[in-house]
Amino acid sequence: MRPNPILFFGVVTLLAVTIHLYLWWRLVHGTTRSPRYRRLGAIAIAALGVLGLVGFLVTRTVAVDTEWLAWLGFGWMALMFYLVLTLLGLEIPRAAYTLWLRRGTRLSAAAPSPQADLDRGPETASRANSTPGGTVARTPTVTRPRPTREDPAGRDGSNTRSGSADPDRRLFLARACAVAACGVAAGTVGYGVRTAFGDLRTVRATAPVAGLDPRLSGFRIAVVSDTHFGPFLRQELADRIVTVVNREQADMVVIVGDLADGSVEEVGYATEPLRGLRSRQGTFFVTGNHEYSSGADAWVDRVRELGMRPLLNERVEITANGAAFDLAGVNDLMAPMYDAQGPDFAAALGGRDPGRPALLLAHQPVQVHEAVKYGVALQLSGHTHGGQTVPFDRLVGIQQPVLAGLARSGDTALFVTRGAGFFGPPIRAGIPPEVAIVKLQAQS
Repeated sequence: MRPNPILFFGVVTLLAVTIHLYLWWRLVHGTTRSPRYRRLGAIAIAALGVLGLVGFLVTRTVAVDTEWLAWLGFGWMALMFYLVLTLLGLEIPRAAYTLWLRRGTRLSAAAPSPQADLDRGPETASRANSTPGGTVARTPTVTRPRPTREDPAGRDGSNTRSGSADPDRRLFLARACAVAACGVAAGTVGYGVRTAFGDLRTVRATAPVAGLDPRLSGFRIAVVSDTHFGPFLRQELADRIVTVVNREQADMVVIVGDLADGSVEEVGYATEPLRGLRSRQGTFFVTGNHEYSSGADAWVDRVRELGMRPLLNERVEITANGAAFDLAGVNDLMAPMYDAQGPDFAAALGGRDPGRPALLLAHQPVQVHEAVKYGVALQLSGHTHGGQTVPFDRLVGIQQPVLAGLARSGDTALFVTRGAGFFGPPIRAGIPPEVAIVKLQAQS
């Protein structure tokens, strides 16, 4: 079935409203006492929230035609993410300092004050000011300031022992936390944007493959994933990928899903440089979840035009140096949500020659649980982006068994690439983009 857009919009809107209310409370309400500035701040925060929400929803369908909206909307989403994280991190020291201030206020209130003697009345004040000889000293006349709109209680602000300085301290603390949060968020997002559009790392791994003919040891596969061609990523990324892959002179190239965000009509031109990918065995492709939200059938036709071989729940025999292995590919798990055929492991792996090892291309690492049941020797995946940006990677790890790199599930080896692009906010803080070179190693 298709995802319910009303439910999705409702959940996203509720989350966005909650986050922006928190940001208004900490960045606006807590940093000024002026009702006028609080109203202006509320309008600004609300406008940014609407901009981020519209940018997210529109660019998921309109894609490259709204690049300016993508930059504004997703740029604010990136800042918002790190503002919230930093402010939440400051809540504990803020609370501790506030408790310390309140304790100091209670101690000050319990201490005697000369003003208290004057407040006890003329008679008491006379006794308090009597001299030992019995004469009564003249009691000075105390004139209290008249209440004003700014100071209803008639305080003149000079009595700090009553705790009137505490609000000023709390205001200073709120402003200091707001400035710190803005600085951390801006610095992190700037670094993340530079990394996201920077050079591609070349990551190398040697994967043990049970049953692989020793003549195939050293067979090298270039693994590309999650390019997400769309409002941010265009032909420049495709050119960089071709340069990196062709320089490696790999035996095979595989693209394991999430090629684009947007239809072929909108962003198909950005993939044109991929036609230049070169390897001894050619380039193979499997679908990711974003293919289905962008028109999977059209994208499958597009990759065929580019000279790639899609593997849609099917396999091919790869021969080199007089030996062979099976290369299979399965559709993404999200395909049924778009009324498309989901992964069919039986079709891709059933009835094969057990004397040859099977390598599987599957977009999501979590598909390895099924791969183990079918005796797959090695699965190559993407999808996770390695978490894309710290500390969001910790959340991604809850849903997927492996974030990045080489791992093992039962008798199946699993390699996950961090991907060459990004999704959503144009940042990769601490997790740079990459192209992976996986070398096969025979294992008895």
